[in-house]
Amino acid sequence: MTMPATALDLGRSAFSEHRWSDAFECLARADTAGGLPAQDIELVASVAMLLGKDTEGVAYLTRAHDEFITLGDTDSAARCAAWLVLYLMDLGEPARSSGWMSRAKHLVEGLDSPTAAEGYLLVPEALGALYGGAPEASFAIFSRALEIGRHFQDKDLMALGQLGVGTARLTLGFPDEGLQLLDEVMVSVIAGEVSPIPSGIIYCAVIGNCRLVLDVRRAQEWTAALEKWCGDRPDMVMFSGQCQSHRAELFLLHGAWDDALAAARIAQDRARRGDPEATYGAWYQQGEILRLRGSLAEAEAAYARAGETGFEPLPGMALVRLAQQNGPQAQSMMRRAVAASDPANRRRLLPALVEVELAAGELTAARSAANEFASLVDPEKRPLEAALAAHAEASVLLAEGSAEAALMAARTAWRLWFSLEAPYEAARCRVLAGRACAALGDPDSATMEFEAARAEFVELGAAPAASEVVGISGERDQGTSSPLTVRELEVLRLVAEGNANKTIARSLYLSEKTVARHVSNILTKLAVPSRVAASRYAFDHHLLS
Repeated sequence: MTMPATALDLGRSAFSEHRWSDAFECLARADTAGGLPAQDIELVASVAMLLGKDTEGVAYLTRAHDEFITLGDTDSAARCAAWLVLYLMDLGEPARSSGWMSRAKHLVEGLDSPTAAEGYLLVPEALGALYGGAPEASFAIFSRALEIGRHFQDKDLMALGQLGVGTARLTLGFPDEGLQLLDEVMVSVIAGEVSPIPSGIIYCAVIGNCRLVLDVRRAQEWTAALEKWCGDRPDMVMFSGQCQSHRAELFLLHGAWDDALAAARIAQDRARRGDPEATYGAWYQQGEILRLRGSLAEAEAAYARAGETGFEPLPGMALVRLAQQNGPQAQSMMRRAVAASDPANRRRLLPALVEVELAAGELTAARSAANEFASLVDPEKRPLEAALAAHAEASVLLAEGSAEAALMAARTAWRLWFSLEAPYEAARCRVLAGRACAALGDPDSATMEFEAARAEFVELGAAPAASEVVGISGERDQGTSSPLTVRELEVLRLVAEGNANKTIARSLYLSEKTVARHVSNILTKLAVPSRVAASRYAFDHHLLS
C-alpha cells in the first residue's frame, strides 16, 4: 500500500522541481504541523530568500544554525552562520553581519579538525578585500577557499572560490586568464552541480565581469543562459532583477530602447521585492537610455538613484555633465575615477575619458588615454573593445588634423559596431566619417554619411545626436511648418501613397512595429484621427514631392 505524500515530501519535491512558492508553502506547513529537521529548515531558508522573503529567510537560517548546534553539528552551524554573514551584508546590516562572523569564527576555532565551513568564512573576507581595493589579497583568500572546497569536494564552495579567483584576476588586469576561470565555473553551474543560490550569484557575477572587460559576446551568451535559468523558475525574485538589468543593457546596445527601458523598470521592481543587487544596474541603465534621448534631468535623477548603492554612476553622470555644457566638471569626475580605479575598471572608463578630454580641448590627454586603451585591446577576442578603440582613435585623429587616417579608423569602427548590431554606436562612427570626408574636400560623401547617421538617430529617438548632426552638416529640417521628423515625413509620404505598414517597413528597412509607432506619432503630432486625414495633410502641405 502506498502511503500518501506528506507536506514535507511535497515540499522537497517542489524544491527539486524549482517550484519555489509551492516548496515554501509545503515546508512551512510541515514546520507548523510537526517541525522540520535541521537540513530542511536550511532548505526553506534558501527558498524564502529565492522568493525575496528576506526576513523569513534570515529567521529560518538562524533557526537552522541553532538546530545544528543542538545536534552537535558544528560544521553545519558554522556554514549557516557564514551564509548569514553574506545575506546580512547584502541587506545592509553590517553590525549583525559582523556579529555572525564572530560567532562563526568561534565555532570553527572550537572544532578538532578542519571543515568546509572554514572556506565559507573566507568568502566574506575575500569580498571585503576585493571591494576594498586589495585584489591581490582577495586572490590569495579566494584561492584558499577554493583549495578547501576541493579538499572536501564541496561543489558550492569550489564554485564560489573559483568565481572569486577569476574575478580577482580580472581586477588585477589579466582578462583572458580571469575569463577562462569564469567559463569553467559556469560549466559546473549549467551542469546543475551547484545549489540555486550560489548558482544565481555566479550567473550574475560572471555576466557583470564580462561587461567590466567589455566582452559583449560572452555577456550576451551568459545573459541568455541566465534568462533561461530564471525562466525555468518563474516565481523566483532573487537574481531575476539582475537578469532584467543585464537584458536592459543588451537591448540598449542593440537599439531596442523601449525594451531596454521596460527591462530596467522591471529590474527596479524586482530590486524592491527582494533582489537588491539589481538596484545599481536597473537605475544606471535607465539613466543611459534617458541621457541618449536627451532627458538630462531625468537621466541625472536615475544616475543619482544608482549612486545611492555606493557605486559611482560613471561614466554616465560625467557624460550628462558634458551634455549640460559643464565640461570642467565632467573632466574632473572622469580623471578622478580613472586615477583611482583598478585595471579592469580603468579600461572600462578610458573611452569616455577620451571623449571628455577632447570636449575640453585637452588633445594631449585624449591621445594618451586613446593610446593606453588601444594597448589593452585584443580585437580577435573582444570586438567591442576594438570598436571602442577605433572610435577613440578616429576622434583623436580628427582633432589632430589627420583626416585621412581618421576616416580609415572611423570606417573600421563602423564595421565592428555593425557586426555587433549596435546601431547608435555605428551611427556615431558615420558622423566621424562624414567630418573626415568634409575635411578631405569630399562634401558629397560627407553629406551621405551625415544623412545616414541622422536617419539612424531619428529612428532610435536619439534627439541630441540627431541635432548635433544637423549642426555639423548645416542641414535644416524639411518644412519649418511641419512638426514631423525626417523619418516621419518619409513614412507619411508612403502612407499617402496608400501603402500598408508592412510595405512601408520593407521599403524603409524597418520593422512593422517601428512603422506603427511612427504612424501613431504622426497622427498625434498632426492632431488628425486617421491615416486618410494624415494623407490629406500631406497633400495640403505639398509634402509628396
